[in-house]
Amino acid sequence: MADALAALREYRPLAPWGLRDLAALAGGILDAAGIAPLNSSATSRPSERTIRFYVVRGLVSPPDGRGTAAVYGYRHLLQVLAIKLRQMDGVTLDALGGEFAGITGDQIERRVAAALGPELPPPGRIPLLQAPGTGRGKVGRAALAWFTPVDEAGRQGASCRRIEVGPGVQLFMDEAHPVLRAGTAPAAIADAIRQTLAGLVAPDPSARRPFP
Repeated sequence: MADALAALREYRPLAPWGLRDLAALAGGILDAAGIAPLNSSATSRPSERTIRFYVVRGLVSPPDGRGTAAVYGYRHLLQVLAIKLRQMDGVTLDALGGEFAGITGDQIERRVAAALGPELPPPGRIPLLQAPGTGRGKVGRAALAWFTPVDEAGRQGASCRRIEVGPGVQLFMDEAHPVLRAGTAPAAIADAIRQTLAGLVAPDPSARRPFP
């Protein structure tokens, strides 16, 4: 249990993720652990559409942000994994609604770690890359970019991407940064930075104003 919990927590620093990457990561973890739901109406891998449906049903917390700027964190990953693991036991979504009501993040984390056990792989050992034609190759390569260290020798002469955030604020990001390598849109990055700066400018909720 302790080893599984430690391995699971290695995914926390990798957040946040876009919806596509969250679906790929959750599916990669379940695949590596050999998880297959017993419920014939459930799929073994969560799709982007499936996760959106979970959010509508209240089984997964709403993401931070909207549209292309929406991002998902570690708790969202735990929720998706918990749903799939319970579906493996044949539990329906209707039953899960009552089961997950009021459950804490720590409880979900421990449930997921206990269910996956020693089969839970750390981030660097998820076989996300698939052979061409499987429909998962592109997503796998994007997700693998999070875990692949940038070759320092290959970074010599590397260029930076300039992203306009707002009046007086520009972001210069190395093209080799995992966020850009994973295909995140510059507009989504700029929106995330604007939201962060808004909280720093006006930490008092009563005085907070939208960042330009």
